[in-house]
Amino acid sequence: MLLLAWGARPARAQTFDPRMAVPPDSLHANQEILPHRPDSLRQRFDEQRVITRLQAYSRRKTIAGRAVSALFNFTRRQEEQAGLDAVLLDRQFDRHNFKIVRRINIRTLDAFGYSLTDSTRQPRSFWEKSGNALHLKTARSRIRQVLLFRPGQPLEPQALTESERLLRQTPEILDARVLVNEATTTRDSVDIVVLTTDVFSVTAGVEVGSATSALVTLGDQNFLGQGHQVENAYRYGIVHAPDGGTPQTWSYEGSYTAPFRNFLYAQGRYRNDYNYRSGGVSLQRDFYSPSVRYAGAINLNSYSQNIVLAPPTPGEPYDYYPLHYNIQDAWVGRSLRLRSYDLGYENPGRVIVSARVIRTDYSAIPHPDASKLPDYHNEYNDDVVLLGTVGYSVRRYYKDRYLFGFGRTEDIPTGTLISFTAGYDMNSVVPRRYADIRFAAAGFSTRTGYLYGALDLGAYQKLNTERDWEQGLLSSELTTFTKLYHFGNWQYRHFFSSKATIGFDRRPGELLQGITDNRGLRGFSPAAPILATSRFVLNYETTLFTPLSLLGFRLAGIAFADAAWVGDQPRGGTPFQDAPYTGFGLGVRFRNEFTALRTFQLLIGYYPRGISAPNGLRMFETSRETVTFTDFGLGAPGTGQYQ
Repeated sequence: MLLLAWGARPARAQTFDPRMAVPPDSLHANQEILPHRPDSLRQRFDEQRVITRLQAYSRRKTIAGRAVSALFNFTRRQEEQAGLDAVLLDRQFDRHNFKIVRRINIRTLDAFGYSLTDSTRQPRSFWEKSGNALHLKTARSRIRQVLLFRPGQPLEPQALTESERLLRQTPEILDARVLVNEATTTRDSVDIVVLTTDVFSVTAGVEVGSATSALVTLGDQNFLGQGHQVENAYRYGIVHAPDGGTPQTWSYEGSYTAPFRNFLYAQGRYRNDYNYRSGGVSLQRDFYSPSVRYAGAINLNSYSQNIVLAPPTPGEPYDYYPLHYNIQDAWVGRSLRLRSYDLGYENPGRVIVSARVIRTDYSAIPHPDASKLPDYHNEYNDDVVLLGTVGYSVRRYYKDRYLFGFGRTEDIPTGTLISFTAGYDMNSVVPRRYADIRFAAAGFSTRTGYLYGALDLGAYQKLNTERDWEQGLLSSELTTFTKLYHFGNWQYRHFFSSKATIGFDRRPGELLQGITDNRGLRGFSPAAPILATSRFVLNYETTLFTPLSLLGFRLAGIAFADAAWVGDQPRGGTPFQDAPYTGFGLGVRFRNEFTALRTFQLLIGYYPRGISAPNGLRMFETSRETVTFTDFGLGAPGTGQYQ
């Protein structure tokens, strides 16, 4: 893949020492801002001798010495001293609750060469200075959109810590600190300091398939420094199997997302592919924080496609059947606060109620001749789906490091979620009810690690004399990782996850989407399609964080072991009747925290069965994250995804 990037040089920021803004009563905040002293015991590890020799070799004026100097960065980072304890975000700044916000000082830093944990760091290398010259910093107006407080207003509980977390969650911000300037704070007013570091948001790539085909991508997660997101993907040289028509040899997919105040996001999207067109617009606001009372969205989408069926006699032309429809989708939710018996501390529990309506209008349906399309002539009719959800949610967030990144602050969601969803599918053929119940909980500690578990059960009920249940889905998830272990200046964690998807009484032809990538075995490319109605997956990984850097990318070692059981019973059942598909492998992860395209991995895997590669070995590249967190806020009411 070929990566390119463009941008413009920002204005010079004012100088500020973040240590002046540390609240004296916040031990954890001091740990974040003040530089950590190296642990002398860790310097005795043997790997230090290797790094010292490489560093000495890089000082030679030979060609090999200059190459080592250009490839590796031997400057020790403050973040490598992983002494940051996990911090519960809720009560760091309680003593300043309800004071009047007097001033907000915002300082945005370029993507390369700066650190929020070491105010003395400056861009020094040619690559850091060149990258910053091509980068347009995030505008202060965009930072203000994310903050939960305004000048002249009282400071609500948790507004500072929640604002800091929300800044880190935006794709254009790498890390953020929201602090109180204790030097100017009085008994009834506060001055707030906001520090952020950007990511290099522009990405471009060319993925060559052959001499006449390729995929070209171009995107920007921070267009013009305003937080707008632009995504474009153009593929040419597509070859289709002969079907008697004129195939479209190219495809395009793009979107544009614009943020506004109060966390409103507007998006436009378009896709043009062979026998498929779609476009839509949306406006949405999520329950982005426990303090949010209202959320909702409006989505308008249009789809146009041709359903192609193979001819009964080989050699005859294919038949095309048009399917055109529009979907109007809207939902609204209300979060109800629970009473707190601790003055100055808000109860984290919320009761959330929401409702959703989905209307589908068909302007063209497949041929009504049942002899040609027996599976379609009764399926496509204008219908309306009504859904409602009531749930209880508790959300807490911790801060830690070395989960997926190399030393940057990362937020870990924990809490509890219980929800019940009921709905009614008012189609003109077979009206149905829908019911779903979901449980989820997670906890975190630096001594024991992280544990998350979830269980979801949902199904439809036909409204006829038999009251049959159909299209049922039982899914579960278990995710855990250990505490951070130290081995000299090297650090590592163990990750483990398990996912189960079991369908029962599904419709004929409804199947799960394989066991590859995020749904099963990483890097697995089956020689033949694997048909399944149920699936159970186990994933294990060890990540070794090294102190090495290669061309701005930090290096980590990976070892993994995956197993997937599948079942193909039409009416559902256990997937453990046959032997599992397995995969084992080693690899290297390259991660650059300062760019929008942060991670890519080079791995080699061994698969005892299921692939056609020689000796069961396959080398592949992937950007898959080790673990993806699930938040405990409720969104739009929906049905279980059987995929």
